[in-house]
Amino acid sequence: MPIRLDSASSDFEQSFVALLGGKREASQEVGDVVAAIIADVRTRGDDAVVELTNKFDHTHFTAADLRISPEEIDRASARVSDEVRAALQTAHDRVKAHHEKQLPTDHIYQDALGVTLGTRWTPVDAVGIYVPGGLATYPSTVIMGAVPAKLAGVGRIALAVPTPGGQISAVVLLAAKIAGVTEIYRIGGAQAIAALAYGTETVGRVDKIVGPGNAYVAAAKRQVFGQVGIDSIAGPSEVLVIADGSANPAWIAADLIAQAEHGGGAQSILVTTEKGLADAVEAEVDRQLSLLPRQDIAREGWDEFGAVITVASLDEAAALANRIASEHVELALDDPDVILPAIRHAGAIFLGHHTPEAIGDYVGGSNHVLPTARSARFASGLGVLDFMKRTSLLRCDPASLAALREAAVTLAEVEALDGHGRSISIRLNH
Repeated sequence: MPIRLDSASSDFEQSFVALLGGKREASQEVGDVVAAIIADVRTRGDDAVVELTNKFDHTHFTAADLRISPEEIDRASARVSDEVRAALQTAHDRVKAHHEKQLPTDHIYQDALGVTLGTRWTPVDAVGIYVPGGLATYPSTVIMGAVPAKLAGVGRIALAVPTPGGQISAVVLLAAKIAGVTEIYRIGGAQAIAALAYGTETVGRVDKIVGPGNAYVAAAKRQVFGQVGIDSIAGPSEVLVIADGSANPAWIAADLIAQAEHGGGAQSILVTTEKGLADAVEAEVDRQLSLLPRQDIAREGWDEFGAVITVASLDEAAALANRIASEHVELALDDPDVILPAIRHAGAIFLGHHTPEAIGDYVGGSNHVLPTARSARFASGLGVLDFMKRTSLLRCDPASLAALREAAVTLAEVEALDGHGRSISIRLNH
């Protein structure tokens, strides 16, 4: 059964802190295994990648098999139904339309002293996108990563996707084709991250790696950070639903189950002002779980990590939401705009009864690669700016340099960096 908390209880704070601190992340053992894999790939390149891929994915590949050929992409794409093809195109077009509005503009100006200052935006040269594969197929992740990268102007995009048993989803390949990605490798796990970060004979190294994955992928991204950039350390997925008496318990239950079925520590939390709604949602979750094909995964997630919290007011609900800082926050309210300004920490917010989190996973237009594990306190979801760099510009003429000389040289002397001061003064000596 999920945890049941009431903010009016005397032990609520202690119980809530325990909920926030619940361990859903990878163990130290995972980190040690990943470190060994990364070291092996760095040392042996393709040989290590092939050996590890064959071991974990139960395949019989050689280095020549690692990259999927354009012909294979075309053949697989042709097998996808028109209905699925149309859905992928809709997702692509909506995500592209939304992310186009994120494109930044250069800003250059001259201040009162005559100093020219500015900001210039340039794209990352090469990006690796990790697409999970195994228990499920995630063509939507291809679109969420590739579309903003393309819009940013990234010149090279490499896709890595595991192929258990040698099988790869035709829908994933079609999603890549629609998004304009042709460099695709049948590699998964920590070995894929290592290959992208350090390069092998077959896989060219990239400058940044994005995309979600399992505990081994997350640990690998953490360990290669600094050698390459990363979007975030993706932990188990999570949803927080804030609801009042206007909410439909069947709809809320469906949303909580949708998150729990991700497995791997995924967490679903309901915060509500109505005890009756809390009871009804719990009952409805049990009823709907029995109808779900993958009910074992969802039921385990709900029973182990789920929580139902009753509070006295929506203000109190918002305060708890900011402490939880969930990846997804649903405001199941007649008027979600009333509480929206109070929600400061969330990866993505879904407004109103007719905006389930799942719509954002696919065709809403916003990105579904979002901060997890309370990192929404300081991080944002994936977007165009994640594939761009901001460079500062500065230009002084003799007059503006002279105007700034005294303050700059004084600060250089304070820091005992005489050479800094001299590099300024020497330009003004006659």
